[in-house]
Amino acid sequence: MIEDFLRGTECSLHSLVAGSSYRLLESARDHKRALDGDQGQNTGGMGAFSPANNWNDKLQSQFETEIMQPLLRGLQQGGITFRGLLYPGLIITRDGARVLEFNCRFGDPETQALLPRMKSDLLPLLEATIDGNLGKCSIEWDTRAAVTVVLASGGYPGKYETGKTVSGLDDATKLEDVRIFHAGTKHANGEVKTAGGRVLSVTALGSTLEAARARAYEAASRIHFENCHYRHDIALGETN
Repeated sequence: MIEDFLRGTECSLHSLVAGSSYRLLESARDHKRALDGDQGQNTGGMGAFSPANNWNDKLQSQFETEIMQPLLRGLQQGGITFRGLLYPGLIITRDGARVLEFNCRFGDPETQALLPRMKSDLLPLLEATIDGNLGKCSIEWDTRAAVTVVLASGGYPGKYETGKTVSGLDDATKLEDVRIFHAGTKHANGEVKTAGGRVLSVTALGSTLEAARARAYEAASRIHFENCHYRHDIALGETN
């Protein structure tokens, strides 16, 4: 077996697919390492932002003609009519986009940055995907940027404790254009408790990536639980 080392930066694309028809969602980038500066262990994702700062129209054209369309042709030639969500993880190299992996699902935490930017209703798009009518659909997007910061239990992705009381959620949601997604929480005795490694995802929209980032971190700073851990450099990734 011969492997090619891919040097570059990651980018995530999601696409609704119905046979030969597909609709690309907006681009996103996530941060896998547990600690600032891309240090520490790999995790399921410590934050994300959209649009990706290493993606452009030239790369998208290359992706569609050299990756997406050949993939769908190959599936059909093999007698497979795929209807669902394809999520190719890409490495942006000096030679363009290269596929690292394909998933048949939404990516996490990229989805928490993508969906707040989607102005179209998601449900009709999913129904059109199932029914094979995706070619008739279009997707409207908010032009603003989104930044998602994951609040994790101390020690994640290694050993961590649960059952910690979460406070400040109401205070954080008072900020404009902020959404909080619960990932590892539970209700107990009238309180929100931690129940997993990645506890919450805090997403904010902003007129620029910098504005969205500042708002997301302001919201994150208002939420508290014992041994809460999050990265402080989400959306500061290199562009190449």
